[in-house]
Amino acid sequence: MNRRSFLETSFGATLSELVSSGVGWAAGDHSIETIGLQLYTVRSELKRDFENTLARVAEIGYREVEFAGLLDHSPRAVRAVLDGAGLAGVSSHVDFKSLGDPLPKILDGAHTIGQKYIVCPWIDEEIRKQPDGWKRAAETFNRAGEVSQKAGIKFAYHNHTFEFVKERVLGGKLPYDVLLAETDPKLVQMEMDLCWITEGGQDPLAYFDRYPGRFPLVHVKDMTKDHQMTEVGSGAIDWRRIFAQSEKAGMRHYFVEHDEPRAPFDSILTSYESLRKLRF
Repeated sequence: MNRRSFLETSFGATLSELVSSGVGWAAGDHSIETIGLQLYTVRSELKRDFENTLARVAEIGYREVEFAGLLDHSPRAVRAVLDGAGLAGVSSHVDFKSLGDPLPKILDGAHTIGQKYIVCPWIDEEIRKQPDGWKRAAETFNRAGEVSQKAGIKFAYHNHTFEFVKERVLGGKLPYDVLLAETDPKLVQMEMDLCWITEGGQDPLAYFDRYPGRFPLVHVKDMTKDHQMTEVGSGAIDWRRIFAQSEKAGMRHYFVEHDEPRAPFDSILTSYESLRKLRF
């Protein structure tokens, strides 16, 4: 066999192996391997029956969850329930006021649960309306990120829509842009809510281009054209277009969410099945 034949044969064999293993370069052959759930979606059910609710979440097929509070359960008890259900508690939302003195205790609990991230989901309006509020928030995030990093946990911020309204006090800049510019990417990551940023009139892909790798966590929820929240795949958001850029964005954890589902378990099942079948 000459060199050319050897290379052609080797390339053909390698390509066959890639195709047979599900790895390739063609668009449409990628999928989300591990689908997570933001537990705010089933908060009422958790209050009624914490253990069985998490068991049902796992039965549907979810493998990761993000907490929006532990509902007075200890971190040790939460970890036991998660282990029993076969779920990983990847992250938890922590309010802005807890990013000071309470933070070390929160981080200890995160270690017990096995969490990789803590996420601030909201900046109070009384802070946002101050002339230097957004920059102060960024400073708080940097400090929280440094404390978290020393504890072996990553820190992130979750957006809504108010970050995408231009403010005069910021020189006409978007608050989200200020946060990204004023926070240290080594200390502060972003959990992008893909629904709210879209509702805010912004294109997620533009931020992926400008800040590659900055978005390891995302919230996956859908919105109809008349601005009604709905199950993933039932709305107007183009998920294929967004997730085709998941590697550039740095996405690692995908959390389904619906703020006010009529039937929570039916809702999370529909969204799960939609994402499970999605190819991009």
